[in-house]
Amino acid sequence: MAGSRITVQVGERQLTLSNLEKVLYPRHGFTKGEVLDYYTRIAPVLLPHIRDRAMTFVRFPNGVTGGSFYEKDVSRHAPDWIRTARLTVGGRGKEPEIVAYPLINDLPELVWAANLAALELHVHQWTVGPGDERGTPDRLVFDLDPGPGATVVDCCRVAERLYDVLVEDGLTPVAKTSGSKGMQLYAGVVTTDGGEPSRYAKALAERLAAETPDLVVARMTKNLRPGKVLIDWSQNNPVKTTVAPYSLRGRDEPTASTPVTWDEVRACRHVTHLRFTAGEVLARVEELGDLFADLDRTRVPIPAFG
Repeated sequence: MAGSRITVQVGERQLTLSNLEKVLYPRHGFTKGEVLDYYTRIAPVLLPHIRDRAMTFVRFPNGVTGGSFYEKDVSRHAPDWIRTARLTVGGRGKEPEIVAYPLINDLPELVWAANLAALELHVHQWTVGPGDERGTPDRLVFDLDPGPGATVVDCCRVAERLYDVLVEDGLTPVAKTSGSKGMQLYAGVVTTDGGEPSRYAKALAERLAAETPDLVVARMTKNLRPGKVLIDWSQNNPVKTTVAPYSLRGRDEPTASTPVTWDEVRACRHVTHLRFTAGEVLARVEELGDLFADLDRTRVPIPAFG
């Protein structure tokens, strides 16, 4: 039997939404309609952080317990008003191909994506120009991933150390939860060399791993991970993406990747302290505003290192 469908006006676009009553987070009864409501309400703070960034969806058409898939190329089903960036991808033995990445710049595009059950939105650290040219990275990112036996509390201790070094280097770091087990630190940067952020982040990760080998690891080798936090510097590689600020995650709960204050990072002492669900994120934004608002206003050149 076909699911329910309604047509709505979103800005200047008419969209047909389907199966709004479908439960996408069974443990909490969180429906597709609630996902659409969250993305509609969070849009004013989310959209500036994803605008003109080639996006990869993680779609959960049957809910978070029903499997998922990554989608980069939307050329086969996107309406003609969805702007796409046709980018050549490939390498490492793969034949180059052109992929039509979606650019989610306005509310109608965001609602369209949410209606696809694209719960997770992942973007690059660079933007796309008007001629689909790739820009150089404007964000530096450190993905803090706790290994077995480590938690977000350990990530916060590592984040504090990274904060001190980044500030000393003249950068302005901001932090967010991953919406899962870890967190990410960002800083706005200016560079003409697409590889420079990776080199700087790698050097800093290796420095912290050498200084505190009992807490930090800079390599993904599995047998090094237990009880430690991986500083994944590789997400600065221009081909990689990171979950966007305010994006939902496909976990048991409708958690979101949530910007947090440095006071919250320093105060974190329990695994539940930095876990926020959709409703909590909306309440935080109403109270605190967009804690990532300064990210793109504080860009500086990457400092010399070595």
